[in-house]
Amino acid sequence: LQETMEDIDKNGDGFIDLEEYIGDMYSHDGDTDEPEWVKTEREQFVEFRDKNRDGRMDKEETKDWILPSDYDHAEAEARHLVYESDQNKDGKLTKEEIVEKYDLFVGSQATDFGEALVRHDE
Repeated sequence: LQETMEDIDKNGDGFIDLEEYIGDMYSHDGDTDEPEWVKTEREQFVEFRDKNRDGRMDKEETKDWILPSDYDHAEAEARHLVYESDQNKDGKLTKEEIVEKYDLFVGSQATDFGEALVRHDE
């Protein structure tokens, strides 16, 4: 949390305002029109990130943003692995599909960085 605050809080006031929040993800680089996703992020900040509506995120609001309590990391990683590997989109992984995306599985925390693949006996 402290590292995130230090990285994004450019003016050093201990808060992340809307422009600092957007500036962490997007640089205008002379563009007059923002992409649609940037507009969506602005809305996200106003509607959900800045819970007390004071125009900036304090440490607690920033914590809720980067470490949401209702986010299941293991489930998200498992869904990611299935989404990326399930070539025939049947919702199940075959041995062949896993082997085809072996690098993805070996690099995943969900497989203990490949250790689970070694211990598994089919």
